[in-house]
Amino acid sequence: MAPAAFTSPPSADPTTGPVRTARDAVPAALWDKQVGLLMRDHPYDSVMAARVLGQGYAYLLTAMNHRGEGLGLAPSRLVDIGVHTIILDTVAYAELCEKFNGGHFLHHVPKVATKNDGSVLKTAHIIAADGWEADLPLWQDAADCGPCHPGNDSH
Repeated sequence: MAPAAFTSPPSADPTTGPVRTARDAVPAALWDKQVGLLMRDHPYDSVMAARVLGQGYAYLLTAMNHRGEGLGLAPSRLVDIGVHTIILDTVAYAELCEKFNGGHFLHHVPKVATKNDGSVLKTAHIIAADGWEADLPLWQDAADCGPCHPGNDSH
Protein backbone atom coordinates (compact mmCIF):
# COMPACT_ATOMS: atom_id res chain seq x y z
CA MET A 1 0.00 0.00 0.00
CA ALA A 2 1.45 3.40 -0.96
CA PRO A 3 1.83 5.99 1.80
CA ALA A 4 -1.15 8.33 2.16
CA ALA A 5 1.04 11.37 2.59
CA PHE A 6 0.41 14.99 1.92
CA THR A 7 1.62 16.13 -1.46
CA SER A 8 3.99 19.04 -1.49
CA PRO A 9 2.52 22.31 -2.67
CA PRO A 10 3.91 23.91 -5.82
CA SER A 11 5.91 26.29 -3.65
CA ALA A 12 6.75 26.03 0.01
CA ASP A 13 8.12 29.56 0.19
CA PRO A 14 5.78 31.42 2.57
CA THR A 15 6.06 34.52 0.44
CA THR A 16 4.98 32.81 -2.77
CA GLY A 17 3.04 29.70 -1.86
CA PRO A 18 0.80 28.08 0.71
CA VAL A 19 2.21 26.92 4.03
CA ARG A 20 0.49 24.13 5.91
CA THR A 21 0.25 24.01 9.67
CA ALA A 22 0.28 20.69 11.44
CA ARG A 23 -2.69 21.89 13.49
CA ASP A 24 -4.85 21.38 10.40
CA ALA A 25 -3.92 17.67 10.21
CA VAL A 26 -4.87 16.83 13.81
CA PRO A 27 -8.38 16.48 15.27
CA ALA A 28 -9.15 19.37 17.63
CA ALA A 29 -9.76 17.19 20.69
CA LEU A 30 -6.46 15.34 20.22
CA TRP A 31 -4.59 18.60 19.67
CA ASP A 32 -6.05 20.10 22.85
CA LYS A 33 -5.23 16.96 24.84
CA GLN A 34 -1.61 16.91 23.65
CA VAL A 35 -1.13 20.63 24.28
CA GLY A 36 -2.43 19.95 27.79
CA LEU A 37 0.03 17.08 28.23
CA LEU A 38 2.92 19.32 27.21
CA MET A 39 1.78 22.00 29.66
CA ARG A 40 1.46 19.37 32.41
CA ASP A 41 4.90 17.87 31.82
CA HIS A 42 6.96 20.92 30.83
CA PRO A 43 7.17 24.58 31.87
CA TYR A 44 5.20 25.70 28.78
CA ASP A 45 2.27 28.01 28.41
CA SER A 46 -0.33 27.11 25.78
CA VAL A 47 1.44 29.11 23.07
CA MET A 48 4.80 27.38 23.54
CA ALA A 49 3.14 23.98 23.91
CA ALA A 50 1.29 24.48 20.61
CA ARG A 51 4.51 25.54 18.86
CA VAL A 52 6.42 22.49 20.12
CA LEU A 53 3.54 20.15 19.27
CA GLY A 54 3.09 21.65 15.81
CA GLN A 55 6.74 21.16 14.96
CA GLY A 56 6.62 17.61 16.33
CA TYR A 57 3.77 16.81 13.96
CA ALA A 58 5.47 18.59 11.04
CA TYR A 59 8.58 16.50 11.68
CA LEU A 60 6.72 13.19 11.88
CA LEU A 61 4.53 13.92 8.85
CA THR A 62 7.59 14.91 6.84
CA ALA A 63 9.39 11.73 7.91
CA MET A 64 6.36 9.72 6.82
CA ASN A 65 6.18 11.57 3.50
CA HIS A 66 9.83 10.69 2.82
CA ARG A 67 9.62 7.07 3.99
CA GLY A 68 12.29 4.95 2.33
CA GLU A 69 14.46 7.87 1.23
CA GLY A 70 17.08 7.51 4.00
CA LEU A 71 17.37 11.27 4.54
CA GLY A 72 18.59 11.02 8.15
CA LEU A 73 15.98 13.45 9.45
CA ALA A 74 16.49 14.62 13.02
CA PRO A 75 14.45 16.78 15.39
CA SER A 76 15.95 19.40 17.65
CA ARG A 77 15.77 18.77 21.38
CA LEU A 78 12.69 21.01 21.68
CA VAL A 79 10.93 19.48 18.69
CA ASP A 80 11.73 16.01 20.05
CA ILE A 81 9.70 16.84 23.16
CA GLY A 82 6.68 17.36 20.88
CA VAL A 83 7.48 14.15 18.99
CA HIS A 84 7.56 12.16 22.22
CA THR A 85 4.23 13.62 23.33
CA ILE A 86 2.73 12.45 20.03
CA ILE A 87 4.20 8.95 19.97
CA LEU A 88 3.49 8.21 23.63
CA ASP A 89 -0.24 8.55 22.90
CA THR A 90 0.06 5.18 21.18
CA VAL A 91 -3.50 4.72 19.95
CA ALA A 92 -3.56 8.16 18.33
CA TYR A 93 -0.01 7.66 17.00
CA ALA A 94 -0.93 4.32 15.42
CA GLU A 95 -3.90 6.06 13.75
CA LEU A 96 -1.56 8.81 12.49
CA CYS A 97 0.75 6.17 10.99
CA GLU A 98 -2.22 4.40 9.42
CA LYS A 99 -3.52 7.60 7.86
CA PHE A 100 -0.29 9.27 6.75
CA ASN A 101 2.26 6.45 6.47
CA GLY A 102 0.36 3.87 4.47
CA GLY A 103 -0.29 1.80 7.58
CA HIS A 104 3.43 1.48 8.33
CA PHE A 105 4.41 2.24 11.92
CA LEU A 106 7.20 4.83 12.18
CA HIS A 107 9.28 3.34 14.99
CA HIS A 108 11.27 5.19 17.62
CA VAL A 109 14.84 3.87 17.75
CA PRO A 110 16.95 6.26 19.85
CA LYS A 111 20.73 6.33 19.77
CA VAL A 112 22.84 7.21 22.81
CA ALA A 113 25.48 9.26 21.01
CA THR A 114 24.66 12.65 19.59
CA LYS A 115 26.50 14.48 16.86
CA ASN A 116 26.84 17.91 15.36
CA ASP A 117 26.41 17.30 11.64
CA GLY A 118 23.80 19.85 10.60
CA SER A 119 21.07 17.22 10.21
CA VAL A 120 18.65 19.08 12.49
CA LEU A 121 18.68 22.32 10.51
CA LYS A 122 18.63 20.31 7.28
CA THR A 123 15.47 18.64 8.60
CA ALA A 124 13.85 22.01 9.29
CA HIS A 125 14.53 23.03 5.70
CA ILE A 126 13.06 19.76 4.37
CA ILE A 127 9.96 20.36 6.49
CA ALA A 128 9.63 23.84 4.96
CA ALA A 129 10.23 22.46 1.46
CA ASP A 130 7.39 19.99 2.07
CA GLY A 131 5.16 22.98 2.70
CA TRP A 132 4.92 22.81 6.49
CA GLU A 133 5.39 25.82 8.69
CA ALA A 134 8.94 25.65 10.08
CA ASP A 135 9.24 27.48 13.40
CA LEU A 136 13.00 27.99 13.07
CA PRO A 137 13.65 29.25 16.63
CA LEU A 138 12.61 25.78 17.84
CA TRP A 139 15.26 24.20 15.60
CA GLN A 140 18.21 26.29 16.82
CA ASP A 141 19.50 23.89 19.48
CA ALA A 142 20.92 21.72 16.73
CA ALA A 143 24.51 21.69 17.92
CA ASP A 144 24.25 18.48 19.93
CA CYS A 145 21.64 16.27 18.31
CA GLY A 146 21.29 13.92 15.38
CA PRO A 147 19.27 11.20 13.77
CA CYS A 148 17.98 8.67 16.22
CA HIS A 149 18.59 5.87 13.74
CA PRO A 150 20.15 7.34 10.58
CA GLY A 151 19.31 5.92 7.19
CA ASN A 152 16.31 3.92 8.38
CA ASP A 153 12.60 4.56 8.45
CA SER A 154 12.44 5.34 12.14
CA HIS A 155 12.63 8.25 14.51
